[in-house]
Amino acid sequence: MTSPRFAVRALALSLTLTAAGAFCVDPASSATASPATASAAPAAAASPVGGQQLAATGVIVNLEPGIPRPPAMPGASFLLADMDTGQILVARAPHVPHLPASTLKTLTALTLIPLLNPNRKIMVIPADVKADGTHLGILSGTAYSVRTLLQGMLITSGNDAAYALARGNHSMAVTLRGMNATAAALGASDTVAKDPSGLDKAGQKSSAYDLALIGRAAMKLPDFRRYVSTRQASLPGGRSARGKPMPGFKISNHNKLLHNYRGAIGVKNGYTIAAKFSYVEAATRGGKTYLVTEMDSPQGSWHPAAALLDWAFAHGSSVTPIGELVEPVETVETTASTPPVAATSTPTVAAAGRPRSPPTTSAGEPALLVWIGIAGGIIALALIGAWAWRNISAGRR
Repeated sequence: MTSPRFAVRALALSLTLTAAGAFCVDPASSATASPATASAAPAAAASPVGGQQLAATGVIVNLEPGIPRPPAMPGASFLLADMDTGQILVARAPHVPHLPASTLKTLTALTLIPLLNPNRKIMVIPADVKADGTHLGILSGTAYSVRTLLQGMLITSGNDAAYALARGNHSMAVTLRGMNATAAALGASDTVAKDPSGLDKAGQKSSAYDLALIGRAAMKLPDFRRYVSTRQASLPGGRSARGKPMPGFKISNHNKLLHNYRGAIGVKNGYTIAAKFSYVEAATRGGKTYLVTEMDSPQGSWHPAAALLDWAFAHGSSVTPIGELVEPVETVETTASTPPVAATSTPTVAAAGRPRSPPTTSAGEPALLVWIGIAGGIIALALIGAWAWRNISAGRR
């Protein structure tokens, strides 16, 4: 007969296993958090990308004694940075989102230049020619090189050229996914691209800070830098929809600063009624290169940007930076033959203010613990039943 002491010990061991399985399941895997988890203190507010000072909405500048204040800028948001070091010298509301207008073409070019062979030909279709806004003047039924279309998009801000290029990268949707992936990789978390030409779309936005990140990255591409610094270019002719030969023509850069400011090297201007005027400008003098971005400006003059650049060349080396343009944290690897896949997880990043991925747990671990508990319960019931049966049998003897 089984001794009562043995049965009690077996029962205790089995109940211990049952409890372990029942209570050791990771609380993070439960549908409802425990009261302690739910009442945990909230995390500290994240710093804006580029530095804590950039959270301010007024003019932000750290002036040393004797340094004059920077000239006033008419736009709702602006930023001035050393393009080589990434140090930001002055800004106003740099992370406030605005409609980017055609300055978004900077992101379009940054995304497509590494993917498309400049000598490849893209056939223009009627939908390209019917684009709203500024047109390059390309002809439906005529094939143009990627190089020609990029020139037309960046020099004369052709929306028709932007659409043709987007289609040439598989489709509009693929290109927009690539643009948003590129922005995310740069740390441009204020930017959402909805139209490769920059025409106003619901949900489309960027910021003075993000345009500086995008413009700085684009200027590292030799082809992009060559396009945006070109004052005039000649484009080939083609055939009209009726087959009539059409002559080639010249285009002139829409960036007025490039034509009027000594040392200007680009980059891109934009305008729509809703976005007002927006700018990405850069200039080099005396071995220093400065980058200016401005959004939601009521005027289309190049003079405010020129005055701010003059201030930078005169005093920039004596100004304490207010923040920095963060470096890219990952490389977007897409090819012209393989459409990029939309990201499904939050990237782990080092830049201030950007989220880190939460630690992952094994989905099989909680299930294993539950099965241990069930097994323990079965063993307990079996041992109790055996002990009871033996006692009953012994009583019948």
